[in-house]
Amino acid sequence: MAQTDSASGLSQTVAQDRPTNFRWVICGLLFYATTVNYVDRSVLNVLGSRLRDAFRWNAVQFGHVNMAFFAAYTVGLFSMGWLIDRWGTKIVYSVAMSVWTLAAVSTSLTRTIFQFALCRFFLGLGESGNFPAAIKTVAEWFPQRQRATATGIFNSGSNVGALLAPWLVPIVVAHYGSWRAAFFITPPLAIFWIILWSILYRHPEQHPLVNRAELNFIDSDGVQSKSKVPWTEILRHRQAWAIMAGKFLTDPVWWFYNTWMGLFLKDVFGVDLKHVGPPLILIYLMADLGSIGGGWFSSSLLKKGWSANAARKTAMFTCAMAVLPVCLAPKVGHEWIAVGLIGLATAAHQGFSANIFTLASDMFPKRAVGSVTGLAACCGGIGGIIIQEIAGTTTQATGSYVIIFCIAGTVYLLAVVLLHILAPRLTPVQLSVD
Repeated sequence: MAQTDSASGLSQTVAQDRPTNFRWVICGLLFYATTVNYVDRSVLNVLGSRLRDAFRWNAVQFGHVNMAFFAAYTVGLFSMGWLIDRWGTKIVYSVAMSVWTLAAVSTSLTRTIFQFALCRFFLGLGESGNFPAAIKTVAEWFPQRQRATATGIFNSGSNVGALLAPWLVPIVVAHYGSWRAAFFITPPLAIFWIILWSILYRHPEQHPLVNRAELNFIDSDGVQSKSKVPWTEILRHRQAWAIMAGKFLTDPVWWFYNTWMGLFLKDVFGVDLKHVGPPLILIYLMADLGSIGGGWFSSSLLKKGWSANAARKTAMFTCAMAVLPVCLAPKVGHEWIAVGLIGLATAAHQGFSANIFTLASDMFPKRAVGSVTGLAACCGGIGGIIIQEIAGTTTQATGSYVIIFCIAGTVYLLAVVLLHILAPRLTPVQLSVD
């Protein structure tokens, strides 16, 4: 009996010494939510030519419909980080998904351009909660050396969602004979996620499925204060402006890909709804690989002993160089060459994005990450509004996509330069309210 008790005690000790790794389950939920998020927002990209015929809008009006989304997205981001830091990710994330799901379903009832734009407005308002909540969750559940990888994994959900939409939407529209049916794809998935999130999510130190070994690993960067950080304090630091500048310049390019590719392929290469699926699927499959690869690249450099400064910036510069060839996409002679160039650019963007997201948790304490990410994404939303206006007016005036693709191909290098000027060493912030 003594030996049995001893063996049992040893087994319990070993179990406690071995991390439970439940943080990867949480990462999986973030991936799931981001996938649903991007299926919702990508429906417009796939249906662009069909909706243009149904509502009789031109390029400028299409840009304005997208601007409604980004205006709400920006307003939401401006406050979402603060709400998450104040009320927690569990509540805010669930409410945000509920809002964007209702907005997506309501789109199926629209009859005018104004009604459609209004639904896109509320879709943007709800979707503004996804990335600030996910980044805050990663900061709570992962030590620094794993954050880029975790961010890359959940961020790849944006590519999976954007990949699923061009596969599912044409099938659903063909089966039901109406574009309106496409907006009923995600509600069951969203409801299931909300149930899972409410059951499974807790803070690591309060979670019954997280043992002491995993908690010690999560907290291996050191325990930090949990008091709230005002925006005025965050904006005092150049590190915050570095992240905000990077998001302002590069997020709009991703928004352009997510809203205009269906129309671009139709206008330049004559690709209709029946055939738009494979090109878009390839683009976002490449983007998915880039998201995981970009996070893995900088994390692997950290494991080799590189500083966070060298690892993150090397990865981001590499991605910026890989984007440049997309400038040629409107001028090539075959749609699949253009698709390859755009796919390479989306892959590089997602690798870039995984690292710039991680800069917030590299340079700011956990309690400020939600607000920093929200402010930075807000800047990206402002850029999104601007690029929709540029895309609409330039394509309408010139009948060409050359100008907008040249912008998309060059802004990443500018972002890297500004990041290095504003945060030359990625020095961690010492908050005056600590």
